[in-house]
Amino acid sequence: MKKVITYGTFDLLHKGHVRLLKRAKALGDDLTVCVSTDEFNAEKGKKAYTSYEDRKYVLESIRYVDHVIPEKGWDQKIKDVQDNNIDIFVMGDDWEGQFDFLKDYCDVVYLPRTEGISTTKIKHDLGLNDDKKWETK
Repeated sequence: MKKVITYGTFDLLHKGHVRLLKRAKALGDDLTVCVSTDEFNAEKGKKAYTSYEDRKYVLESIRYVDHVIPEKGWDQKIKDVQDNNIDIFVMGDDWEGQFDFLKDYCDVVYLPRTEGISTTKIKHDLGLNDDKKWETK
């Protein structure tokens, strides 16, 4: 069984997210999605519109996803790969080269992003770029 892992915030879930998950799952038999917690997002200076628990709930309902675990910090990736016997680490190609240090532990694959869609674009289009304009429900 080939095990695959990917990471992200997965806020304002859109077609690009689902395509990434579908393509990641196609690389193996079992897909683990590691989702940034609200606390980790705050540490990164990001604010998700949807809470960690809600993002986790939605991801668990997607047929390509087998497991959802929390991402609590930058340094947990090697441990996640080892603890979950991961064969392939997957990220969008906007992160190209950033996770090559994992090649000592598993294969690293950077997948092309879906053109024309991103959470940043959605927030911009909705006027949600300024955190003061919205509150997490």
